Amino acid sequence: MTNVTTTKVTTPVIEDRNAWRWGFTPQAEIWNGRLAMIGFLAAVLVELFSGQGFLHFWGIL
Repeated sequence: MTNVTTTKVTTPVIEDRNAWRWGFTPQAEIWNGRLAMIGFLAAVLVELFSGQGFLHFWGIL
């Protein structure tokens, strides 16, 4: 008589960090940071090329 033990091998679940997910999830925070960096860069470029502040450029001040 032989004792045969079987082990079940499961693969780990890998979460896609670039997936577009709604709510307070790590993916949403990553996208929020990326879009904030693009907005900040756009504001800096407007100030550099126009010679005015961002609010003056848009006529708010």
